Amino acid sequence: MNVQVVTDPAGEVLRFSPALPGRTHDLTAARTRRIIRICGRQGVPILADRAYQGAGPWVATGLKRPPGAELTLTQRTVNRALAAARAPVERGMARLKSWRYG
Repeated sequence: MNVQVVTDPAGEVLRFSPALPGRTHDLTAARTRRIIRICGRQGVPILADRAYQGAGPWVATGLKRPPGAELTLTQRTVNRALAAARAPVERGMARLKSWRYG
């Protein structure tokens, strides 16, 4: 099951999308549910993982290592800063995925 979750910077859930089949790529799911378009229209930047590369100018993702090369110090620093900004969201998602009723 692929559910897109929108949070605030502290990791508080703002919106869940309706579920799509688990085989649906994350970027396809975000486009299907118009999350990227809505955030772009509202001027809300998106911090996302590398699955969202190529999503558009409103979506910041980590940089992939080029084939046969390494990331520069600046690129690694950018990736660390993005990971630090996304950490509260990732912790919130981990809590949701491990939640059990009863």
